[in-house]
Amino acid sequence: MAARKKRRSASRKRREARLKAGAWSGVVALALLLTYWSTIWPYAVGLLALGAVGGGGWWLWKTDRMVRGGDRRWRHEEAVRTGHRTLAEVDVMDGTQFEDFVADLCRRDGCTDVRRVGGTGDNGADVRGRLPDGRTMVIQCKRYNPKRKISNGEVRNLLGSQMHFKAEVAVFVTTAYFSGPAERCALQNDVVAVHRDHLGLWNNGAVLPSLNAVNGAGQGDRRHRALRKETYE
Repeated sequence: MAARKKRRSASRKRREARLKAGAWSGVVALALLLTYWSTIWPYAVGLLALGAVGGGGWWLWKTDRMVRGGDRRWRHEEAVRTGHRTLAEVDVMDGTQFEDFVADLCRRDGCTDVRRVGGTGDNGADVRGRLPDGRTMVIQCKRYNPKRKISNGEVRNLLGSQMHFKAEVAVFVTTAYFSGPAERCALQNDVVAVHRDHLGLWNNGAVLPSLNAVNGAGQGDRRHRALRKETYE
């Protein structure tokens, strides 16, 4: 019992000695700080400023990561949502909804500065923006009944809009098909004519620039036209 008390007493004395040594070290450090404060204060302020800048930089980096991550998630969700729309769902959209739908497809494909500009006084443009390669584009959107044909005059209106906005690429997107003269006018003037079949390809994942490779194709011959007429009557 006595030996245990002695051990406890020795342990307590060691703790007290450590506490006293720590307190004494703190007093000495404070005394030195006060004595040399006029010399060291610029360095202390510099260290505090450096810490503040570093903390601010870290916060900006984290914020940028969060914003970029949110943007990527939005683009992915929008791409999935857009790709799951059927042409039957597109057919019941109104004009504004269809323009928004086309703008969403453009964003999905990496187009930039995409904005819907359709409405009164739109000068023949419904969507404007830039292709992924940086070229400016103007898009005319027509959500028509599939039985209706895009006329030559409507394509020429888009050409006027292209000239007005000084756009490098003109795109005509429709839920219908082009008449023969309209299709020829588009091809002769390098208009990307996205008819109903090509719109289906675009909606299902084909990127907008790839549609230029099949421009002027896909509307079929007389037999296909008769089948479409029978389908949409």
